Amino acid sequence: MFEPSTPLTLGSASDGASLVQLQAELAQSRAGAQAFAQAVSHDLRAHLRHITAYTGLLREELGADMTADASHYLNTVTEAARLLGQQMGGLVALTQLDRVNPKKVALNQATLIAQARSGLAQEASGRQIEWQVADDFPALQGDAAMVQEVWTHLLSNAIKFTRPRDVARIQIGWHAEPDTGHCALFVKDNGVGFRLSATAHEQMFGVFRRLHSASEFDGLGLGLALARKLVERHGGAMAAEGGLDAGCLVRFTLPQT
Repeated sequence: MFEPSTPLTLGSASDGASLVQLQAELAQSRAGAQAFAQAVSHDLRAHLRHITAYTGLLREELGADMTADASHYLNTVTEAARLLGQQMGGLVALTQLDRVNPKKVALNQATLIAQARSGLAQEASGRQIEWQVADDFPALQGDAAMVQEVWTHLLSNAIKFTRPRDVARIQIGWHAEPDTGHCALFVKDNGVGFRLSATAHEQMFGVFRRLHSASEFDGLGLGLALARKLVERHGGAMAAEGGLDAGCLVRFTLPQT
């Protein structure tokens, strides 16, 4: 807290030095992230391609002499390499978001949600899903492609974790946050939910972190991490709440026009 006698000056030398230092640190951080992305995209993927290629060559070499166990081992290595490649791609995408500046325009949420649902049609195929989508979204600002990707990640999760339900119910809506200049949008489902704990919330948004085993639900554990990063690039925030076998609600904020 400032004392009454403390002069408040803008653009002082110390403030300028601090800004220069912060800009230098930001540039260094971005350079490191770029170097990481390049290493993953080129060097590490090259080794991964070798693993995949040599498992195929080994399979051909063994031919008819390959045992059932050997075939199983090779299949396991091949599948692990495939998943590792997807994880590398996800890490690169997550890292690159720090260098993307959202192109903010007026958003039509109904259109973005419809496009996200269309892209997930195969995941929802054969399912009985009751969609409840608000029809009165307020005027918001954001990067249309990035916000559509947020909706895609959240709806994909809702579709996935309602699989055990005979009838899945997915609600999409919003509520105002007048004191912050933001609007909260949400996706709520009647799926399997998650066990509430002090660490469960952050674990949901961690990279490659899961609240359910891979044998129960497929996926890389990257969707929510990417979604939160996309929202943060807009100056918003993302949070979740739920309970075990009691569904889940994921909420995120965007600036209003």
